[in-house]
Amino acid sequence: MSNKINDKQKSKTSQEKPAWQDIFTGAQMLFVAFGALVLVPLLTGLNPNVALFTAGIGTLLFQLTTKGKVPVFLASSFAFIAPISFGVAQWGIPATLGGLVAAGFVFMFFALLVKLNGKHVIDRILPPVVTGPIIMVIGLSLAPVAVGMAMGKDSGLQVKDYQLIMISMSSLLTTLIVAIWAKGFFKLVPIIAGIVVGYVMSWIMGIVNFQPVIDAPWFKIPDFTFPEFHWQAILYMIPIVIAPTIEHVGDIMAISSVTGKDYTREPGLQRTLLGDGLATSTAGFFGGPPCITYAEVIGAVTLTRNFKTRVMTWAAIWAILMSFIGKIGAFLSTIPTVVMGGIMVLLFGSIASVGINILIKHKVDLSVSRNMCIVSLVLVFGIGGMIFDFGSYALQGISLCGILAILLNLILPYPSKTVKTD
Repeated sequence: MSNKINDKQKSKTSQEKPAWQDIFTGAQMLFVAFGALVLVPLLTGLNPNVALFTAGIGTLLFQLTTKGKVPVFLASSFAFIAPISFGVAQWGIPATLGGLVAAGFVFMFFALLVKLNGKHVIDRILPPVVTGPIIMVIGLSLAPVAVGMAMGKDSGLQVKDYQLIMISMSSLLTTLIVAIWAKGFFKLVPIIAGIVVGYVMSWIMGIVNFQPVIDAPWFKIPDFTFPEFHWQAILYMIPIVIAPTIEHVGDIMAISSVTGKDYTREPGLQRTLLGDGLATSTAGFFGGPPCITYAEVIGAVTLTRNFKTRVMTWAAIWAILMSFIGKIGAFLSTIPTVVMGGIMVLLFGSIASVGINILIKHKVDLSVSRNMCIVSLVLVFGIGGMIFDFGSYALQGISLCGILAILLNLILPYPSKTVKTD
């Protein structure tokens, strides 16, 4: 009881802080999200300054859509790292952005389904036996890429192999240590800590070139890239939304439990999904990665007990302002890929772990034949690289896995006289 009273007192105190303090609290929230926010564009070939801009715009759109009631920040989605990387290599950046714009409309479609049928429709379409293995494939499909980057393959850096391993492993170990043993605010920024240590190691070994930072102007309009719409890229990107949708529902439930308000009822899950959809489509239109609700910032809200949405408004404003500072993008471009490789090893593994946790948490019984078949086929098709080639279009990767899992779940019968476990 005393803990609840203390939480209420902290919450009340945070709401009574002068409004001008929200400006600095907003900057703190952006700092929490910054490492993961810029990591996605750095790994996928998109522009980090544009990612900052679209994160700010996306957050403001989300607040308008949800009537300013949900204290969250929207930024780059890890679930799209593998699809964007594949899309850029296959069709180029503009076509991939067109697919991301279309992906935002899938969020909006789910929002419409929730409005018409209630919030439980998501569970009926995307039960754990479908989402669990798909999220595992998202994490594991790029494992060879992460290991290759951590080993410095094709990096072109003029240093010995063991030095590259030292850099990537120092980045990885720092991220692990901060994530597990750090306390308070520092526990929220493990990615930034890993990048800092890896960057310092790279500088000591002489593989950091500061000339781009010196040459870059202080003020620069972000290098916006506008989408092109190709049906192959659109069909590939649409199924990717399955995983972020589940992540979104979990984030909204998490922030609801922290604040003591049920945001799935007011403003409603249909509005929060619509906000994610608008933010994602807008980000794709300007050349940024998809914007969805951010777990890191929810952790910061939990720690600070500051539930004011205007704090997130200031975080969005800070992101937009920083996107026009040319030296920020130039500095981020000097981070060696081997530093990012160390973090990717943990990042992609943690995504796969989320998928495993979904199966365990929801007690999906893999001794049931239908469940075992769904999970097995999705994992082998996804990790093994199965391709259905139709000539002008090839169905593969996450798209193939998403369609396969949903169809199998709809077609395969439940065993008689048993309770559904998925």
